[in-house]
Amino acid sequence: MKLFSSLVMSLAILFSGFTSANEAAIEAMAEYLMFQEYESGIILPQQIDKVVFEAVTFIDTRDIEQFEKQTIPGAIHIEWRQVLERMDDIPTDQKVIVFCNTGSLSAQAAFALRVAGFDNVVVMQSGFSGWLENAAYKP
Repeated sequence: MKLFSSLVMSLAILFSGFTSANEAAIEAMAEYLMFQEYESGIILPQQIDKVVFEAVTFIDTRDIEQFEKQTIPGAIHIEWRQVLERMDDIPTDQKVIVFCNTGSLSAQAAFALRVAGFDNVVVMQSGFSGWLENAAYKP
């Protein structure tokens, strides 16, 4: 019975840690959402002219096969699920544009990074497909 009581107590402590961690994450996301302007985290391919292109870092958040097949020249590869693990590889001293094929997965990556404090990160709305079709500048 003593072993069972210890196990129950350990699980209660463990789950209370998850609850407080979840609450902290939810609070951070809520604070972020409350104070961001509508278009603060996006950029359109039409806005990426030569000046912008040369001043930013592009991060391709698609899988490695898609990245190796074709990407924006100079882009670095960090799959969308790995952005928080690889925050040290993401510049903080310049604008960073994350993209995937359409913008949906990279939007998740951008949101995670912005909640983590990367105010310099934006998602390219319409993604790589949109860039191929509508970019103001393509080298």
